[in-house]
Amino acid sequence: MTDESTRKTRILLRSGKSPFDVASVEQSLHRDVFGTNTGNLIFSDAAHKLLTTPRAEVFSNGIRTVQSEAARINEEYDVFVVPLANAFRPSFERPLARMTQLIKKLRIPVVVLGVGAQADLKYNAARLKPMEPTVREFVTEVLNRSASIGVRGEFTEQYLNDMGFRDVEVIGCPSMFMHGDTFKLEKRVESLTPESRVSVNGSHSAVRSHGLDAIIRQAHQRYPHLRFVGQNLLEGELLHWRETSNPSGSQASMPTHPSHPMYREGKVRLYIDPATWIRELREFDFSFGSRIHGNIAALLAGVPSTVLCSDSRTLELCRYFGIPHRKISETPKNIDPAELYEAADFGDLVNGHKERFLRFTGFMERNGLENTFVHGDGGAAFDAAMAKLTLPPAVRPWTDSDPESLRSRFSWMRSRLEELTEENNELRRSVIAGRSGARAGTDVTAALPAAYRRARRVVGRPVRRILRPER
Repeated sequence: MTDESTRKTRILLRSGKSPFDVASVEQSLHRDVFGTNTGNLIFSDAAHKLLTTPRAEVFSNGIRTVQSEAARINEEYDVFVVPLANAFRPSFERPLARMTQLIKKLRIPVVVLGVGAQADLKYNAARLKPMEPTVREFVTEVLNRSASIGVRGEFTEQYLNDMGFRDVEVIGCPSMFMHGDTFKLEKRVESLTPESRVSVNGSHSAVRSHGLDAIIRQAHQRYPHLRFVGQNLLEGELLHWRETSNPSGSQASMPTHPSHPMYREGKVRLYIDPATWIRELREFDFSFGSRIHGNIAALLAGVPSTVLCSDSRTLELCRYFGIPHRKISETPKNIDPAELYEAADFGDLVNGHKERFLRFTGFMERNGLENTFVHGDGGAAFDAAMAKLTLPPAVRPWTDSDPESLRSRFSWMRSRLEELTEENNELRRSVIAGRSGARAGTDVTAALPAAYRRARRVVGRPVRRILRPER
């Protein structure tokens, strides 16, 4: 019998993958381990590290919400921790509703470790009004299982306060506490020069609607060592396979598109693992762009960064943490990154970090969670375990026909073909068995959907139609 006094708390963490889950580039893209945006892994890895203590074990559940797993979760885990990003937005309403239905069935505590609402730069919440019932139900169910709900900033706090919720705490995002209660950052060079290494990031919406493509083009002309860091799944597919099934991938003004000069020059990356992302950014002098976690990754690497805010989700986080920022709508399209670098002031970020860390860990403790920096080894064991892993390299533009660069692609496609062949054979056997079962008057139709679901997990979107059994 297990001694309850020595039993570790089992924490189920909503995250696309565990930091210790090593997979190839091909596998990671196929599984979409980062939930369409690699920035999600920055804060989920940080949460994993924070929550790992001598008295607690952390397990990743993946991003999928499966209501039928509620009984198993209740049986196997002690608490469900949910770090979120801009979950209060119309395009995420259905996943949020599914998550609520799962939470309703849980008897264990549920702690939301930072969630944000997404509106415009004026903090106008009108576009969120239609989904208010969904948000209200989610927050109600969370608060029925926790002392308070953690939000990312001032706008989200006011948004929930206006709905009548009072147990709301502004805690920011776990990603900024990857290194605990201290944040070291200083400018390494007096000013940027054409030889400076500059990293830029940006979303499709910022390029399409806010003219970020013009800013990137100007920077590309001024800084030969400029590098663009992508974050979306479709960008990873374009870099690795030169094609994507996502129609948004046709946006040629993005550096991740094969027709863009930065793609052709090999100046684009996408990282499957935050550890690799942060490590490679240490080589740079400055980072800027509209991606909040693209710039947080740089800050964690000790690299000065400026965020070009395009909505409330980035603006409230920058304001809370004191991250240098500008509204992209007020940023000249011909601005030189050197101007952003010179104007960036990191005093509030560095000097106010400890107070924000204590607020964050105080929220955790009020919700029954310990953290490694107060109750553990400060993340030393976590960092040591990460250092032993051989993580996949960054996804790079497919710009050449070098046999070594093609080897992994062809090997993976061959294994996929073998899996697909076996699944097809299994499906064919199921169909044949179904026909003979029908002749014998036996109900075997349950086997068909199961076989089809297995086939769907193996094949890609364009091939699924040919495997659907005739009805």
